[in-house]
Amino acid sequence: MASSLIDILRNVFGYSSFRGQQQAVVEHVAAGGDALVLMPTGGGKSLCYQIPALARAGTGIVVSPLIALMQDQVDALRSAGVSAEYLNSSLGSSEQRDVERRLLAGALDLLYVAPERLLTARFLDLLGHIRIALFAIDEAHCVSQWGHDFRPEYRGLSLLAERFPTIPRVALTATADERTRAEIVERLALAGARQFVSSFDRPNITYRVALRHNPRTQLKQFLAGHQGEAGIVYALSRKKVDDTTAWLAASGIDALPYHAGLDAATRAANQQRFLREDGVVMVATVAFGMGIDKPDVRFVAHLDLPRSIEAYYQETGRAGRDGLPAEAWMVYGLSDVVTLSQMIAQSESADERKRVERQKLESLLAYAEAVRCRREALLAAFGETYAGPCGHCDNCVEPARTWDATVPAQKALSAVYRSGQRWGAGHVIDILRGVDNARMRELGHDRLSTFGIGQELDEHAWRSVFRQLLAAGLLASDAQGYGTLRLTDSSRPVLIGKQAVCLREDAKPTRATHRRQGTKSAAAGNLGVEPNEQPLWNALRRLRTDLARAQGVPPYVVFHDATLLAMLRARPTTTDELAEVSGVGAAKLERYGRDFLGVINAAA
Repeated sequence: MASSLIDILRNVFGYSSFRGQQQAVVEHVAAGGDALVLMPTGGGKSLCYQIPALARAGTGIVVSPLIALMQDQVDALRSAGVSAEYLNSSLGSSEQRDVERRLLAGALDLLYVAPERLLTARFLDLLGHIRIALFAIDEAHCVSQWGHDFRPEYRGLSLLAERFPTIPRVALTATADERTRAEIVERLALAGARQFVSSFDRPNITYRVALRHNPRTQLKQFLAGHQGEAGIVYALSRKKVDDTTAWLAASGIDALPYHAGLDAATRAANQQRFLREDGVVMVATVAFGMGIDKPDVRFVAHLDLPRSIEAYYQETGRAGRDGLPAEAWMVYGLSDVVTLSQMIAQSESADERKRVERQKLESLLAYAEAVRCRREALLAAFGETYAGPCGHCDNCVEPARTWDATVPAQKALSAVYRSGQRWGAGHVIDILRGVDNARMRELGHDRLSTFGIGQELDEHAWRSVFRQLLAAGLLASDAQGYGTLRLTDSSRPVLIGKQAVCLREDAKPTRATHRRQGTKSAAAGNLGVEPNEQPLWNALRRLRTDLARAQGVPPYVVFHDATLLAMLRARPTTTDELAEVSGVGAAKLERYGRDFLGVINAAA
């Protein structure tokens, strides 16, 4: 079996060897075993069910939550010579009937369906008349109420274990903490499944976090280092998405908006442009991203804090799926914590879920305020120890300066307590700074012992103190989400002088430009393309774009950037040499080999 699996890897997908735990997963599932696979985005999860489906008799049924993801996967498989189809609402009735006929005839290697369709009586009846190779449940975290993308329809997939007990099932996700993982196992009846948990580390992503002081200037400086590259800019509100998109477009950047307030046709058109064109920047709310299989996203930028550390990991993970260098950049402020706390409090979720969401938000804030290696802090949030530091995140490149903030912390905590633990940071800061106004006198807060005891720090510095006390768990936001502050059990040792507090010294806003600003060929330079290689690199990309347009597929379906880079370095001149390039399988070699060899040989 193992030899046939490696043959499929080489001949169909064009790779000479498996990565990480891929081989163990593939062999286990191909032999008929159930599995839960946690593998980071870009780690090759798809191969973990695609190869076993091709090795086993019958059709692999893949449960996928989004139309865009199904289409991308099927386009890529067809390009590799695999007989793959999807059934979803984008197909007309005659097209759906044709797919069903091919399914019943045993002509499909893989079929992608949404959970809602799979669970219909009609589709289950169809499955009863075919040979099934396996069931793959992609984005399996959607089954968990503790996950960040809960979808109730996933709960019904437990039926597969009851109705098809002898068919192997593999559940896959890139993001799941222990609580989410346990619920996946319970809800999908995978108690006997073997679990494959890979490292959450994405070593090709550089992480950078900064305080938000002038977001447009900060974003402009960041994007200057990513000219001509595809990326995603996340914002919390629809208005901010629209305003940012308009501003970027006016600045000469090919930017498009995406949020739930746009009509479906506009969202679909913008998504298609992002997927099928090079260098498009998508400005979006969290409505965009899940299921986007574009491998050459070179950056993900956040203009606001996401809702949780899981959401941050999932969203930043959309960068660099091809394994090439990518960047995750974020700016944030104390107001984000208040806004997100309000959103959690006002949601219709159960109290227990709200409590968990608040914990996850606090975990993200702690990550943002961390003074240690970003990669260490991020992986620690998922229970993984990283033998760092990584050496290239912002905290490693420019270590944060810290200061002894024990006395200011005691003053801040005392002011919160003596004012009744009923006020937000802004009012408590006014108490500390001794701001004398009618409201202060009306409340009697001008008579508090803490009134005016913090005049040594300005408002900006006090906001930094309160933000970091929240991140450290020494203060908590109220459960109702109104932004009021209260002490925690951890506050007492600080207040009585038994615990020192060391805080990060906020970097002063500067006019310095981003580290990679100023080169017209930034997109190529960030991938390590040398100036003398630029003409051939451009020619290979132009050919890929032309072939993709002719076929109506995204350019990366033809070849990933990583494969083009391998061609650029290897300079193959014959078919046999091109076949040795990673990512060039037999079908792609036959379909595209002559064209790419022509371009390479012309440049020799």
